[in-house]
Amino acid sequence: MEFSVQTANPAKIETACLVVPVYKVPDHKSSDLLPAVAKLDDASEQLIGQLVASGDIDASLANVQLLPYAPGLGAERLLIVGLGEREKCHETAYLKALDAAMAALIKLPIDNASVMLTEVPLADRDTGWKARKVLESIERANYRFDQFKRNPAPAASLTQLNLMISNAADAERARQGAHQGSAIGQGINYTRTLGNLPGNVCTPSYLADQAEQLGRESQGALAVDILDEEALAELGAGALLSVGRGSREPSRLIVMHYKGADNAEEAPHVLIGKGITFDTGGISLKAGEGMDEMKFDMGGAASVFGTVKALLTIKPKLNLVFIVAAAENMPDGAATKPGDIITTLKGLTVEVLNTDAEGRLVLCDALTYAERFKPASVVDIATLTGAAIIALGHHATGLLSNDDDLALDLLDAGEGAWDRAWHLPLWDEYQEQLDSNFADLANIGGRPAGTITAACFLSRFADRFPWAHLDIAGTAWHSGKQKGATGRPVGLLTQYLLDRENDVQVENGDD
Repeated sequence: MEFSVQTANPAKIETACLVVPVYKVPDHKSSDLLPAVAKLDDASEQLIGQLVASGDIDASLANVQLLPYAPGLGAERLLIVGLGEREKCHETAYLKALDAAMAALIKLPIDNASVMLTEVPLADRDTGWKARKVLESIERANYRFDQFKRNPAPAASLTQLNLMISNAADAERARQGAHQGSAIGQGINYTRTLGNLPGNVCTPSYLADQAEQLGRESQGALAVDILDEEALAELGAGALLSVGRGSREPSRLIVMHYKGADNAEEAPHVLIGKGITFDTGGISLKAGEGMDEMKFDMGGAASVFGTVKALLTIKPKLNLVFIVAAAENMPDGAATKPGDIITTLKGLTVEVLNTDAEGRLVLCDALTYAERFKPASVVDIATLTGAAIIALGHHATGLLSNDDDLALDLLDAGEGAWDRAWHLPLWDEYQEQLDSNFADLANIGGRPAGTITAACFLSRFADRFPWAHLDIAGTAWHSGKQKGATGRPVGLLTQYLLDRENDVQVENGDD
């Protein structure tokens, strides 16, 4: 989506459609218009204010109405979006209204539109943040996944979006925010596509091909290494290999390097994604109902790919490493069995009590592999435990860490991106649940605190660097009629890395 930032009088701007935010007035006897909207109202002989006051425009939160005419204005039509009552219009309400407006806008038979949603005041949110969210929203609204349908829906005709800014001093900040928002939105959509692909298409080898494609498109900015099963065996990555042993699809460890820091030797930040492209549970077979959704079990890997996609456009001055541990978990005569003992890349032995707890097995070897980069931080992302859904539902990502500063940085990034996480404890008391009579540790710790003990397992392989674990089992996809990948937590991850870039700039006196 192409975008521009304009500071002209909104009443005079020539556009196919102008998106206008309005507040709801409970008594329906008056209107409460934003200053920029009041200019439109004056130019149109109080059309908007009268319709709001009369109740003919329903300004309830996220209600959208099209006025196919705009007398006295340069806009051909108006798309009115309700913000609800002013005092209740905070981030969640604002973003709900924004998404409703963009979903309606993308369906109109127009090629350009202008929006005034950056004019809505939000505490502690500047114009740049609102511009970013507008572009994220329109990119997400423009998403289609119908490549397997004989008659796909027609592509949207909207190609140009203009952001209306009253204060010219905010224009550059709005441009920067919109640039980031467009890149993040495209990264989110890339993540959604990878997640939505069926398991017979999106295999570990397919993910490796996608990494190589990103490397080619980056024009040298992204170097890619692919470790096949022979290389993994030589390396000693027995945990990762054990997961894919029952599948005909060979496992892969995918490593992408981005060097954007002014200091080439600067320690990199590392993201690691769980890439189980389909999870039957292995010998510990899952129930058949809903098993189709286990194609989403590579949501962590998909979010890493989406973050790479966004950052290749934003081009932060950081050194970064992206690792995806990819395998397919299937049951056959060669599959790992409950009770088997495997040796990890770190050298620790693991008693596999449940083959459906496989994500931690591919991640533990990836975490050990990350040690060689002497990382400044490591964050792994995984659809790891159903227990995370029980604890947090589908709103917050579970966060556990061995470093409180890193945890706070990720929580702040989640708030900044409005892609939020919640910090769970990683106390030593939970570690004993992983005790094994026959190996160094077991791969499960029983039903109590399942999300925490899964992170405890991973922490055994992350003792040499600041590390955090994001459990996205409840946030990576929707079920039911809305079935599909969400693209989370690309926003959080991108914001986290942009914040680290800002830290470097502050340390160097550049900010």
